[in-house]
Amino acid sequence: MSNPNISETIPFLLEIDDNNDEDGRWWKNVLDLEEAKKQVLFSLPMIVTNVVYFSITLVSVMFAGHLGELQLAGATLANSWATVTGFAFMTGLSGALETLCGQGFGAKFYRILGIYLQSSCIISCSFAILISILWFFTEPILIFLQQDAEISKTAAIYIKYLIPGLFAYGLVQNILRFLQSQSILMPLVWFSVLPLGLHLGIVYALVNWTDLGFKGAPLAASISLWISLVLLSSYVVLAQRFEETWPGLSSESFRLVFANLKLAIPSAAMVCLEYWAFELLVLLAGLMPNSEVTTSLIAMWYARLPLRGEVRKLLSSTQRRRQKIVVRVEIKF
Repeated sequence: MSNPNISETIPFLLEIDDNNDEDGRWWKNVLDLEEAKKQVLFSLPMIVTNVVYFSITLVSVMFAGHLGELQLAGATLANSWATVTGFAFMTGLSGALETLCGQGFGAKFYRILGIYLQSSCIISCSFAILISILWFFTEPILIFLQQDAEISKTAAIYIKYLIPGLFAYGLVQNILRFLQSQSILMPLVWFSVLPLGLHLGIVYALVNWTDLGFKGAPLAASISLWISLVLLSSYVVLAQRFEETWPGLSSESFRLVFANLKLAIPSAAMVCLEYWAFELLVLLAGLMPNSEVTTSLIAMWYARLPLRGEVRKLLSSTQRRRQKIVVRVEIKF
């Protein structure tokens, strides 16, 4: 009995003749300027979006820092602890959608994108509940990690008011991946910049015009993240361009939770390790003498370069040569 041709059953193993590249110029295999330009234009909106969302929590830390050195140290430590244990994990969990939605969109199986989005939101909310419980024990955990007792107490107060924002952040990250997989990028910028602009007014008002004071800074971050979630959700539900990819709420999403988890957990682990490499500096600073000053000096920020969405879509398409070009360009970046 003859075996079927493997190239017919596995599309990614189709033979590709590299000697027939357009006009045969070898240097096009080394640097494809057109593809590089496309990827830069694709990544810039996502870079801006990531920086803006990071800036929301950073601005809250800055306003808290104006209240004193203890408040700045506590807010910085709380923000780092929240990033390590919460925000980084939420970002990582949403990474599964880059693969699932990207391949679904490339295969023109549009309806599955909305189902995957819902299953990922279920996962994010479930883990947000567990992380929230952990955050309630922030003070004893930080003291156990040899952090200053007074700073740990201040950080614990700060992080409790970030808990509502954790849920919003997790859902926002899922919607961002859902839109990114469809190459819908500029709305992400507008729906992140607008909440940041509102955040400046909200945090100033809560910190300076109410009795909340220090507590108003993290609460403002939570409010701003929820504003962003409402804007993005309304856009997906109401815009006609999502009629095919957003089928409405469906019970099918529960059946895809475990399949989603198989990608979400490794993705979360990779992102957490990346973030931990930076945020570990804050904990180390807290072990140094005069920890109020040293911890405050580590209040820095950074952004990641998301050059990944195009590959996911092409994996499920038949553009074999373009797949190779995109991968080459991304590796060079």
